[in-house]
Amino acid sequence: MVIRMKEVVIIGGGAAGLTAAIWAARDGKKVTIIERNNKCGKKLSITGNGKCNFWNQDMSLSHYHSSSDNLENFITKERIDSVLKFFDSLGVIYKVKNGYYYPFTNQAFTITNALILECQKLNIEIINDITVKKIIKKDHFIINPHEENIIAKNVIIATGSKAAPKTGSDGLGYELAKDLGHHIIAPLPSLVQLEGEESYFKNWSGIRCEVEAKAYIENEFIKSEIGEIQLTNYGVSGICIFNLSEEISKALYHQKKVHLKLNFIPFVKDNYQTFLKNINNNSSKKTISELLEGFIHYKLVDIILKKANLQRNLILNSLSNIELNKLINTLTNFEIPITKVHSLDHAQVCSGGIPLDEINCHTLESLKVKHLYFAGEIIDIDGDCGGYNLGWAWISGMVAGKNVK
Repeated sequence: MVIRMKEVVIIGGGAAGLTAAIWAARDGKKVTIIERNNKCGKKLSITGNGKCNFWNQDMSLSHYHSSSDNLENFITKERIDSVLKFFDSLGVIYKVKNGYYYPFTNQAFTITNALILECQKLNIEIINDITVKKIIKKDHFIINPHEENIIAKNVIIATGSKAAPKTGSDGLGYELAKDLGHHIIAPLPSLVQLEGEESYFKNWSGIRCEVEAKAYIENEFIKSEIGEIQLTNYGVSGICIFNLSEEISKALYHQKKVHLKLNFIPFVKDNYQTFLKNINNNSSKKTISELLEGFIHYKLVDIILKKANLQRNLILNSLSNIELNKLINTLTNFEIPITKVHSLDHAQVCSGGIPLDEINCHTLESLKVKHLYFAGEIIDIDGDCGGYNLGWAWISGMVAGKNVK
């Protein structure tokens, strides 16, 4: 039997893999996608609760993270400027809300379908239901030797990370890369919930509130985020918590102490004492619990007062300066020790992956194996919530697909 060599084989039919396939095929390459699921784009189709925030007006590097300081050579202005033109070429109509880009239909399927339709028009071969377990490199690549035995001149690994393994991204791509000589920076949960062991969690479970959340590692301030969080029976969740989780996850992995400080009145820009006294003066002899319930969830009020060691029925004017300052400190610097992050099953993405110094920043070709390329989450780049991780999928898929030889 004659086995015909395939020109470009892409392992993984997610956002990055589909994008790479389209760019390579538009350049005249014969492309094959191998996808372990029964269809491509499974994870993409559920992104953003099915609404698919796929891009952001603010694509600054401050929204991206890597163990390397070489990010600016991978995410460049020229590459950023190419992404929306790519979606225009697919016929995707989008809308912008608070800087976040969504398909006009509010359906992630719109993005997935546009990518798959373009693959079909470009005669890209898609092979489903095959898990790539082994790749051998000789003069060419042999994919799944002794099984499918697929021969390829070029391979792009776009298998994703270990996040959300139910969608097919169980980290197998890391093993393929390791077998081909690459190192792997430990993949850790990112954009994920944070856990603690405080007894009051069961009482505040289900509360949503606007806060400023500050992260501290070994008592050193790291980063803050403002936005809505969800208070849960295990700790805290929400977009601003997710955006703090990348550095926290790494710190906990290295057995460092982590805590959060929550400011439950981030809208107060002036003196906190003045704010409380003005509300008190405008009210008719309210207790401090009644006063706080005007702007804090009633369940949370009990927790705050207990933590401040104050009785519910006290009047604000009866508090000593020490007691008043303790109340203000509890309201604005509510401290929560963080002991762990939620598992990879719950993480939206992973930090870690293929180190940037093992990849050519101009082409995303491996610096260890010729004709081997990487795209998407498998590379040691991850982003904040807000379309940044899909943004990296489009950028990396474009670069790998355009440059595959």
